[in-house]
Order: sequence, then structure tokens, then C-alpha cells
Amino acid sequence: MQRSLLLRCSNSVFRPPPNSHRLRPPSLKRLSAPIAASSGAQLPLTFSENYRTAPSRLHCSVSESQWKQDREMATADEQQDPRIARISSAIRVIPDFPKPGIMFQDITTLLLDTKAFKDTIDLFVERYRDKNISVVAGVEARGFIFGPPIALAIGAKFVPMRKPNKLPGEVISEEYSLEYGTDKMEMHVGAVEAGEHALVIDDLIATGGTLCAAVKLLERVGVHVVECACVIELLGLKGRERLGDRPLFVLVNST
Repeated sequence: MQRSLLLRCSNSVFRPPPNSHRLRPPSLKRLSAPIAASSGAQLPLTFSENYRTAPSRLHCSVSESQWKQDREMATADEQQDPRIARISSAIRVIPDFPKPGIMFQDITTLLLDTKAFKDTIDLFVERYRDKNISVVAGVEARGFIFGPPIALAIGAKFVPMRKPNKLPGEVISEEYSLEYGTDKMEMHVGAVEAGEHALVIDDLIATGGTLCAAVKLLERVGVHVVECACVIELLGLKGRERLGDRPLFVLVNST
């Protein structure tokens, strides 16, 4: 598995230039959800409950001029900001967990590194501080780690987006498909109001099923989702495509 230092936004991908390889840590890792490992013989992808089959390819809605502008900004950040490399190097990979063939991306080591953890929160806060966001919606479960400190720093409320039967009050739910079967994402009725601006946060985007369900749930009640944000994107599972033209921002990618 390889991990690139990356800033991704507006559905465009930006890779570091050749002379930025020094920023990349010798050991590349990822965080919260598992992905199939590759070896001499190609292994089939094995999915956990958080992995969904990605839909057919969607077209990017970003203009060429915007793409060039974002690319220049991302490249500059990759070359100048050492925080991205520190975050990537703080995340470890656990092979064959929770089952053989899975490379589990463990963020607990990131949380143990106070500097890298603070860098992660700071990068998101710097991006969203002036975006008029009143809601930070965290996707269960690791979105609960990153969402609250971001919400406090930008002056927004935190809304947990939970799996079924976890919230005690009246809920609104959004069903989404798994590789086999379906699941639901829920939030409390009255937690948000129509016209509010929201950020949806999770640690990782893989196939994008839970993230997309959270976005749809907010949009159903009239909330404008400004952007989705994750620490890591697993490129091979094409979760970005499932989001369609909804903006996505990530710090690091993994393949």
C-alpha cells in the first residue's frame, strides 16, 4: 500500500511534484477502516460493514481554471507545510486485521501523538473557520473524535450521525446500501434547522456509503452541506465518486 501526501478539494486530485518526495514518510499508513492488501497474487477486496460497492463513474463539475488554482494551492501546501507529513507518519497499518487480507489503518497512534493530532485539528479549523458553518456533523464512530474539537474551535454545534437504535430521542433516518443488504444513518429530530450550513466529518472515506448517507440526511431537512472532510481517502474504493459533485477535502490519501 502506498500513501501520498495530499490535499484534495472540489473533487479534484492533486499529487505532489517529483521533488516533494522528501516530505513522504518511509512507512506509509492509513487510519480507521480496513482495506484489502496486495501481494504477489492479487487478493479480492474484503469489505467490513463500513465498505460499500462504489457506483459508476461520475463526471467532475470543477472548471479547468478552478482546478489549476486548487492544484497550485495544494502543491504549495504540500511543499511548505510539514504538518501533512507528520500526520501521515503518525498513522500505522495493522496487517490482517480484523481478518486475513485486510490492512487496517489505525488512527490510535495519531491520537497518541499530541503534535500530529493537534496538526490534524488545526488544518481543518484553518479551512473552515470563516465558512459560516453552524453545524459540524460527525459520522459514527471516528467522526466523533475529530468533529467536536473542530466544532468548538469554529463556534459551531456538533451533531452525531449514528447507526440505528443508538440515539434515545425521536430520529430521522437515511437508508444506504451495503455490499450485502442495507443499513441506516440516524440523527435526532430538531438537531439541525433548515438553512443551516454544515460540515460533515469522518476519519476516512472508503466506498463513501456512510458519508453519503449523512449528507443526504442533512439535505433532506434543508441543511446546506458546505463540504465533507476526512483525514484519509482510500482511492481504490472510489468513495469520491459516490458523493458526486459534493465537495470533499482530505489531508492524506492511501492506495
